[in-house]
Amino acid sequence: MSRITWQAAEQLTTEIEGLQKHKVFALARRLRPGLTWEDIRNPHDFPELGDPDWQFEDGVLAGIQTVLSAIRARLRESEPHE
Repeated sequence: MSRITWQAAEQLTTEIEGLQKHKVFALARRLRPGLTWEDIRNPHDFPELGDPDWQFEDGVLAGIQTVLSAIRARLRESEPHE
């Protein structure tokens, strides 16, 4: 794959990540109003986040972030070495 293709994949995956982050945050705040992003990073502190729907959406976000990490690694590999 060319570098342009990996850059496009990174951009698209970043956009998908942003949408999923919004979904996870909105659901968390419906379950417990007032939660912050920092709170969500520690879901075990909030029993409401034991909700199966929230756990699923958070898992989807983790998967997207794993893919994004792999794409970024591939981008670094495709950069010219000096």
